[in-house]
Amino acid sequence: MADIQDILKQYWGHEEFRPGQVEIITSVLKGQDTLAILPTGGGKSVCFQLPVLVMGGVCVVVSPLVALMKDQVENLRKRGLSAAALHAGQPERERDLILDNCVFGGVQFLYVSPERLQTELFLERVKRMNVCLLAVDEAHCISQWGYDFRPPYLEIAKLREVLPDTPILALTASATEVVKTDIQEKLKFKKQVVVQQSFARKNLSYSVLQTEDKEGRLREILQKMNGTAIVYVRNRRRTMELADWLHRQGIKAGAYHAGLPHQTRTSAQNDWIMDRVRVMVATNAFGMGIDKPDVRLVVHLDLPDSLEAYYQEAGRAGRDGKYSYATVLLGPEDTGLLLKKTEEAYPPVETLKRVYQALANFYQLATGSGAFQSFDFDLAEFSRTYQLSPIETHFALKQLESEGLLQLNEGFFSPSKVNLLLGNNQLYEFQILNESLEPIIKGLLRLYGGEMFRDFVKISEKGLAKHLSLPEATVKQQLQHLHQRKVLVYEPQHDGPQVQFTAPRFDAASLPVDQKRLSLFRERALEKAHSVVAFMQNSKQCRTIQILGYFGENSSEPCRICDYCLAQKKKKKLDENKLHMEARVLSHLKQTPLHPKSIAMHFSSSEQELLGNLIQEMLESGVVGYTAEGNLAKKEK
Repeated sequence: MADIQDILKQYWGHEEFRPGQVEIITSVLKGQDTLAILPTGGGKSVCFQLPVLVMGGVCVVVSPLVALMKDQVENLRKRGLSAAALHAGQPERERDLILDNCVFGGVQFLYVSPERLQTELFLERVKRMNVCLLAVDEAHCISQWGYDFRPPYLEIAKLREVLPDTPILALTASATEVVKTDIQEKLKFKKQVVVQQSFARKNLSYSVLQTEDKEGRLREILQKMNGTAIVYVRNRRRTMELADWLHRQGIKAGAYHAGLPHQTRTSAQNDWIMDRVRVMVATNAFGMGIDKPDVRLVVHLDLPDSLEAYYQEAGRAGRDGKYSYATVLLGPEDTGLLLKKTEEAYPPVETLKRVYQALANFYQLATGSGAFQSFDFDLAEFSRTYQLSPIETHFALKQLESEGLLQLNEGFFSPSKVNLLLGNNQLYEFQILNESLEPIIKGLLRLYGGEMFRDFVKISEKGLAKHLSLPEATVKQQLQHLHQRKVLVYEPQHDGPQVQFTAPRFDAASLPVDQKRLSLFRERALEKAHSVVAFMQNSKQCRTIQILGYFGENSSEPCRICDYCLAQKKKKKLDENKLHMEARVLSHLKQTPLHPKSIAMHFSSSEQELLGNLIQEMLESGVVGYTAEGNLAKKEK
């Protein structure tokens, strides 16, 4: 068996494993079902990627976010490993080729969105694959007790029936005790094996600062501190406004949210990673899958929905182990606003039915059709067309998603791709009969090679147009024409949100919405919101102890670096100073009563600020008293 240390160095360039990784990898190599709980930045992906290189075969990775899947596939390919992803929005031909490559040994890692697990095509092909490991990323999504429940995750249990001898590795950064139990039950673990690192981050200082001027306090913090920062806000427009404001204050800042064009997002992210921009103002769409270890500060200007979300987002600071800060700037209305927004996130069933019917009309879907079809989706246009409130519509779509009726994908970038359907001889004959299309076919083959006969290959219409000395619009028209003639499959560039119907379209009046379950979800969401409020308002206990307690990890050891611990340290030092000063005051009064001004002459200017309060406390406690002449005198016990 290959040495896992050598593999780590060869493919990842690391000399040492991070805490917990060896135990997880060893458990997987023993063929055990394993639940791995590692903090944000703890190196979860290595825990399933490395064992596959030892075992051989295909690792099926279930992941909820298309953008994250695509990033991981690209990262694996850069390391010389074979990886592919199945998700909504791909042409059937592309999915077919990917699955064939997995069956015949061309793919080591197959990333799959949970919705694809339900398809007969996938279930039939996966039986023919040599699947050595089933990895479930963001495993908390399978639990209704978790903070981001996804009904399609429940389909993973069916996949276990197809692959009864394949071990499963479930990975998450945060899970309460009830969620840990639920994950193992839902995934049908043969034996309970949990490898968990402490939720404590010894180098991360948590603090909650109350303020009525968030922008001013943020500027003050950034001016005092050095290093890279992330500032989280809820509103997309707010990311742009705040980044612009910071820039005017002389602080280089970028903005990031899922609604920005791909090129804008990529450029902003790269500027931040390369330290050309110091601060990234972002919604929670930013941060997952980004490996920047030297983030010194994460600031929340708006409250997250749950402590799980807060822990993950705050944990993006200090991954290099150096001292870092996670700060919440808490406004006077923030806690009430969070509870109100949580209430609004659960619109009545009538609203869900109205939005669902509008969607069916928007895409002209007949009852019983539309299963697994994906459509480009513009919330503003959709809401305007059917005179719906955009906010209410957003929440209704989220609830329809939690019911497993559809899936919303935030904007992700997919470049243009081409796959040739005709063989060499047929393609040659087609060129002879269609001389006007011969240049573009030859141009494709010259620029992108014979790989197009076997797989989908990324192309650039702009590059092809330059090569052929044609307008880009003409190239796109010709590619569409070749697509219609079934010479090739042309998948144009995609960069925007999509909605996918994950079940055949229902009649809206009989929409199978479980009102009892929705009410339960609402109650749990409110419980989580109240936990956030309690954390923000509790200034009488160590922040790390509070977080550990929430996740079921008992500790009485203060972190010594959060706002509470630092305040206690300051208070202790102040108390010690006061005791020392009190002894000095009494020493001066030992021989004769003195006027307070005479006593003050024996103390430094900084000490004199405390002296007035100290003398008042000594008077109130009866340690000293005034004489008839107005001098202070020590009282005899």
